[in-house]
Amino acid sequence: MSSESVGGICGVIVAAIVLAAAIVFGPIGQYGKPPKPAKVEPAPSAMAPAAPAAPAPRGPVIREVPNQ
Repeated sequence: MSSESVGGICGVIVAAIVLAAAIVFGPIGQYGKPPKPAKVEPAPSAMAPAAPAAPAPRGPVIREVPNQ
């Protein structure tokens, strides 16, 4: 038996183990999990009216000066 065939057999065994583990542990991430319940927020009318937001501070205005 050559080393290539031994390596091939070992590769098949490892691949089968990895495939079996993937099937047993199932999908990774949010797939397969129940959806998270949505947060219930109070209605905007129940809250005090929000004050208008102040404009964002502006930096210095840089204008081009023509060469004289």
